[in-house]
Amino acid sequence: MSKNETDIIFILVLKRHQFMVKDPYLILLIILFPQVISDFDMTLTRFAHNGMRVPTTHNILDNRLLINEDCTKKELLNTYYPIEIDAGRSTEEKLPLMVEWWTKVHELLIDQRIRKDMLARAVKESSAMLREGYKVFFDHLAEHHIPLLIFSAGVGDVLEEVIRQNHVFHPNINIISNYMDFDHTGVLQAFKGQLIHTFNKRQGALSHAAHLRQVQDRPNVLLLGDSLGDLTMADGVTDTHNILTIGFLNDQVEERKESYINSFDIVLVKDETMDIPNAIVKYVTSSRYSK
Repeated sequence: MSKNETDIIFILVLKRHQFMVKDPYLILLIILFPQVISDFDMTLTRFAHNGMRVPTTHNILDNRLLINEDCTKKELLNTYYPIEIDAGRSTEEKLPLMVEWWTKVHELLIDQRIRKDMLARAVKESSAMLREGYKVFFDHLAEHHIPLLIFSAGVGDVLEEVIRQNHVFHPNINIISNYMDFDHTGVLQAFKGQLIHTFNKRQGALSHAAHLRQVQDRPNVLLLGDSLGDLTMADGVTDTHNILTIGFLNDQVEERKESYINSFDIVLVKDETMDIPNAIVKYVTSSRYSK
């Protein structure tokens, strides 16, 4: 495909979607030495499909194969999720409550003695869905050797299984998430390392920076997220030159639109596809290799 053809397709894709752009010139600035840093739940996965919510990595664990009916995980979701997305609360107000939420959920999951060998079946039986166009996104990044760092406050073991079952777990992928620690019999006994929740990704990015040297020579970042807390995911990358941020505004649009427009470079409103990220990635790669 010629450079002119790529330009035309890029423009047509942008025109087809409802989105808002703060600085379109940033797209041109990330052409050299790019990498992608992305949230997972409700960013790479769909928020909803046919009017029904799509499960997050935590929701997938609600399968009766893994937890019993007495587990109060859903009650915690109903209590804390409205706080997470409350536009009227500051991040400082939310922080201790998010720690409280994630800690309680992890403790409940440990109490359920979840078995490692049942995770794949739970994912297969779930209605988890990556966004439309996901295969193009994952495959194109891998083909052009562009690193993809997935930074998730979900459950890493489940996240990996979702990607694996969709046949897009490529060597260019690195994952920072909450990983389960299983005992010698394959039963969950703890969670490994630092707790990662929606609003402490900056600390997680900084603490993992030393382990991600392969992306340190890529100062231009395409960052994807669905929460304002995702905007700090690139803080572990040293000497960043340009960061183009895309925010998926999935829920409570009117209440949160202003804060998203003020924070992200591009805001996608109730868009369940990867069309815009795909158009940008294809444009960037075609521009790189057409020089």
